[in-house]
Order: sequence, then C-alpha cells, then structure tokens
Amino acid sequence: MSVRLTLICHAATNAVRAVAFPADEPIDEQGRARASSLANAVGRVDAAWTSPALRATQTAAALQLNATADPMLRDINLGRWTGRSFAEVRENEPDAVAAWTSQNDAAPHGGESVVALLERVAGWLDKLKQQEGRIVAVTHPAVIRSAIVLGIDAKPMSFWRIDIAPLCRVRLSGNTGHWTLQSICPLAGQP
Repeated sequence: MSVRLTLICHAATNAVRAVAFPADEPIDEQGRARASSLANAVGRVDAAWTSPALRATQTAAALQLNATADPMLRDINLGRWTGRSFAEVRENEPDAVAAWTSQNDAAPHGGESVVALLERVAGWLDKLKQQEGRIVAVTHPAVIRSAIVLGIDAKPMSFWRIDIAPLCRVRLSGNTGHWTLQSICPLAGQP
C-alpha cells in the first residue's frame, strides 16, 4: 500500500499574528481570503481530515475540502498558557518556558508535553497504514512538526527546529509503515 499524505497548516489567526498561544479561534479575514484563493492548489484528494479546532475546520472549508474532524489532529494542549502571548508567558514564567523548550517530557503549562504530542501523532500516522491514495489533513504547526520528526526518525528535540507557517504544505509518502519527507513549502504562490 502507498499513501501520499499532505499536511496543511491552518490559515492565520489573530493569535498567530500576535505570537500568542491560540485558543479555539477563527481564521482572520486575510487568512480566509488566502486559503480560498489556494483551493485549486490542493489537487486530487482521496480522503481529507481536519483538526476539530475552528481555525482548522474553517481553513478546510475555505480550501473546499470535504474533511472529517479527527481529534487526534487537535493542536497541542497548552493548558493555562492558552490565549496568552508568548512574551507575557516568557516574562512571567521564564523557567517554565525554558523547561518546556529543552525537556520534551515537560508540561509546565499543565497541558500536553511534546512527548505526549509525538505519541498521539504517531498513533494517527499508524492509522494511515491501512489507507491508500492521496490524503490531506488540515491541522496545526505542532502536529505537522511532530509528523515530520516521526516521519524522518529525528530526535524529539528536532521538534523545536522546524518552523511551520500558516498555509504551509508538508508532503510525506509512506508504504509498509515507513515515511519519506517529500517537501515543505507554501501551499502555492505565497510570498
């Protein structure tokens, strides 16, 4: 069996533009317009999934995908940091931010650690072993970073060295349970 997996990061939100830990918020108008203009760039799709978060489902709709929500594609749970700016958290909890970004099993925010996220994404990728064809999933930067780390058998600390922008597309191909990273790029025509 062969799977071609395209992971698309949701469109921009106010939290993304403000460098904040997002809550369940909508995409902004600029993000919606950008996603709508890129609908044709997605290509053929045999199956589509989305995170249940509003920003992901709205992006999937703007891309004209008939996507099914899968809770395994939800964003990393950031606990009490949700909705706060990164600058505020770093100023008020510098040791917690340092622990979170240097210890993959740390969850000082009371949410999900990077290790827990990697395990969840690994479970989702394992489900795809029974699939065939072209699969598209609209999800979050943390989930996409996790899929890349898992797909190329990188060290978990590599999670922090991958930047995923809004409407970024990551392509993986897989067969017999092994993944190959094919590309990381804007969905199409982005500056």
